[in-house]
Amino acid sequence: METAKSIYLGDLRTEATHLKSGEKICTDAPIDNEGKGAFFSPTDLLATSLGSCMLTIMGIAARTHQINIDHTQVKITKVMAADPRRVSEIHIVFDMPNRSYSDKEKAILKNAAVNCPVAKSLHPDIIQKVIFNYSQEA
Repeated sequence: METAKSIYLGDLRTEATHLKSGEKICTDAPIDNEGKGAFFSPTDLLATSLGSCMLTIMGIAARTHQINIDHTQVKITKVMAADPRRVSEIHIVFDMPNRSYSDKEKAILKNAAVNCPVAKSLHPDIIQKVIFNYSQEA
């Protein structure tokens, strides 16, 4: 069964529809590649998919091990390279909630993140830099 369909709208824009839910995402070429940068670019979505997948798999592990990660935020930075134009690096920074996490819990969460399906699907030449920032309650 098909997952999605995408339509070229012209002017370097697309509209993708998730077929099961009907939800839509528009993309636009980035400013540095002849676009207007009004929406996520396809490569922005690639990088963002990595961060979202990591959070999702961390959520599954957290539920399994009764670890509260609600309100965890992730900052995602995409680094482009030329010749050929491609994503060369994705930097993922997790800002964990202000809770105490044991070393075991930290290891469980990190292992879940770096082994998410998107991380394992990306070409090995794409550098994935992953950082966890933990705040501890006083």
